[in-house]
Amino acid sequence: MQDLIATREQLGLGRTDAAEEFRRALAIAQSPACDKAFLRTLPHEARVAGSAAAAGLPLAGLPVSVKDLFDVQGQVTAAGSVVLADAPPAAADSAAVARLRAAGASLVGRTNMTEFAFSGVGVNPHHGTPVNPADAATPRIPGGSSSGAAVSVATGAAFIGLGSDTGGSIRIPAALCGIVGFKNTARLAPLDGALPLSTTLDTVCAMTRSVRDAVLAHEVLAARAVALEHRPLSARRFAVARTQMLDGLDLPVAQAFEAALRTLRDAGARIEEIALEDIRDLGSIQSTGGFTAAESYSWHRPLLDRAGAGYDPRVRTRIERGANMKAWEYLDLVRARVDWVARVEAALAGFDAVLSPTVPIVAPPVAEVAPGAERDEAFFRVNGLLLRNTSVVNMLDGCALSLPCQAPGSLPVGLMLWHGAMHDDAVLDAGLAVEAALAAGRRS
Repeated sequence: MQDLIATREQLGLGRTDAAEEFRRALAIAQSPACDKAFLRTLPHEARVAGSAAAAGLPLAGLPVSVKDLFDVQGQVTAAGSVVLADAPPAAADSAAVARLRAAGASLVGRTNMTEFAFSGVGVNPHHGTPVNPADAATPRIPGGSSSGAAVSVATGAAFIGLGSDTGGSIRIPAALCGIVGFKNTARLAPLDGALPLSTTLDTVCAMTRSVRDAVLAHEVLAARAVALEHRPLSARRFAVARTQMLDGLDLPVAQAFEAALRTLRDAGARIEEIALEDIRDLGSIQSTGGFTAAESYSWHRPLLDRAGAGYDPRVRTRIERGANMKAWEYLDLVRARVDWVARVEAALAGFDAVLSPTVPIVAPPVAEVAPGAERDEAFFRVNGLLLRNTSVVNMLDGCALSLPCQAPGSLPVGLMLWHGAMHDDAVLDAGLAVEAALAAGRRS
């Protein structure tokens, strides 16, 4: 599929128009390909498309989807749940939506998600589960929590899928659906008007069809220009973290990751294996509870008291774990994280990025993890695997890019480039070079 920047160029040449692109995307959003991916489509935005394109704005009136976590003026923000269905409509757009609109986006619809963004699997017992478009034969999970956002981009219903990433909620579905997902340093994009999961870890970011589109989306959401050096791969030094990141990989993931490393080495990249044993410390650091449970419980406590029976039991169970965390344990966690981040950043000094599989497995069938107590064990096992690699970056307060690296015709596999806080431009710059090398490798 053509990406946003290529489509914008076609607009400039008069070979298409934004209103037609919006109508095409809306038709996909309302088709069986996007079944359960959208909670609401917005046909009236078609008229916005033409006016935005005429204004020559960066997003040129092209369709963007919005995760149900973000306020859109006049709409209820329910976060994939039913317990907020009677909440008042938003009085104003969230900061992220306002920035997308100001850049010329036309909102094609609100996308489905894991309830309250609390899992990496993407199943939803209230609204159904969007099906991963990568496999026409077997219904597979899309990943989460930004499940509908991923499907919207992968099917062509949106050029940008606005979402959030607290432990991997952008990168996991991007990897499983075969698209690009970029998690920026959290502080760079405003959280105003987005329903919180963890105020410490939440990140506003997006999925796209290409790395260059990811650069554009980040520039819009963060209101900053990305500095690109466009250095060749021969001038880049990457690390491969042995600890945990490579454990128990599905065979297709292991094969795709090794093939990607060979392609990058053949293109001149310097790739070094490092132990990065500090990753193992995350278990003990979070042994009394993590940020997500404690901070989500603080927000949800009154809602649980009023409407707890309406929650997805799998989500409610994890939120309620936060009730047991003591104040001193939380403060110890804050201090331990600061020390851990310093140690990991020191270990990564001198590298352009770390290379890892985004997730260690390919997308499992929906039937294995669908709602139901009899499948809870499988669900939590899959959820843990999906979050394992990506959540390291959130604890690092870092940035990460996932881009597809599988062979043509195979189930999607994500390659993750990551680093510490404020290395966003370097990771995106490296991602452009890596994407080009992998594309050239597939053509040869």
